Amino acid sequence: MGSNVEPSRFEPSVLEAFTERAFRAVGVGTQDAQAVAGLMIRSDLGGSDTHGIFRLKMYIGGLKAGKIKAEPKISVERETANTAVVNGDSGLGHLTMSYASNLAIEKAKKHGMSWVGVNHGNHAGPGWLWAKMALEHDMIGMYSAVASVNHVPPWGGTELLLGTNPIAFAVPAAEEPAVVLDMATTVAAAGKVQVRAKTGEPMPEGWMIDKEGNPLTDASRYKEGYFLPIGGAKGYGLSLILALLAGTLNGASTGKNVPAYTKSSSEPVNTGQFISMISLSAFGDVGNFKGEVDRVVDELHSSPLMPGFDDIKVPGENSHTREQDRRANGIPLPGVLVDDLNGLASDLEIEGLS
Repeated sequence: MGSNVEPSRFEPSVLEAFTERAFRAVGVGTQDAQAVAGLMIRSDLGGSDTHGIFRLKMYIGGLKAGKIKAEPKISVERETANTAVVNGDSGLGHLTMSYASNLAIEKAKKHGMSWVGVNHGNHAGPGWLWAKMALEHDMIGMYSAVASVNHVPPWGGTELLLGTNPIAFAVPAAEEPAVVLDMATTVAAAGKVQVRAKTGEPMPEGWMIDKEGNPLTDASRYKEGYFLPIGGAKGYGLSLILALLAGTLNGASTGKNVPAYTKSSSEPVNTGQFISMISLSAFGDVGNFKGEVDRVVDELHSSPLMPGFDDIKVPGENSHTREQDRRANGIPLPGVLVDDLNGLASDLEIEGLS
């Protein structure tokens, strides 16, 4: 398999095993390698193609360069009954966020709500991965992070001082799929631009501008331009607030202190994140709440359509449908990515994808 026009489909277990082999080849312990591999492929199952196995080469590079520790000592720096600050010790981001999310769940079970911040973390996949951990505990989850590369200038400025800082929410329902919102504070997430740079597909106008303010559509030149915030100045303001909550509040990097992951050879990025959990039972009857969410979703679905629309979706619905398809039919990977992964396998002297 390789440079096919149509993506090749792979069983999730095959991709998990490959990802685990890659991590073990650079010194990650078996249990941690299995855990991170499972979470990464879960990202692909949910349709976050830019945040799953697509990131494996980046993570392996970080481990080999020493900017990511293969055996981190993740710890709680400070805590109260329903808050904590977790030091990820520059380990793989999925390990740190698993630790932080489980801690947030336990605190919310006891006290109704929780807020756990992270410093010295790393890229940890899509935000929904962590927000959705709340669902099986009848909780609402909220997650945000400071992006590990600054792509955004302040509104009206020219210096890159902010990231595409994402925000994600997961709200449980009864019969309907959970309502899950995961978005960057820029018109396009960095991963989507990077995928287009790899495949040669142009970007739509409105994603980026060059340094003269003209539309930038050549994704291979994205490092020469600026990502545009959603809603103009409002998106810039939201990105700033999230940087302060996920970064500054936790003692993590923000602004000029962010060492661009793609440019620094060995310096840890000290990524800041937070996860917050809200227990439904702290606010009322769990079943009633979920039923009301179903009612609201049904009302949205039943709204009269504008011309040009076939149906109305709620956040998370497309991801839910995509996951059902991929569990049944495999995860599609473009040929250029398969080639990259097999090249990585050759470098690590492990079995590749076939």
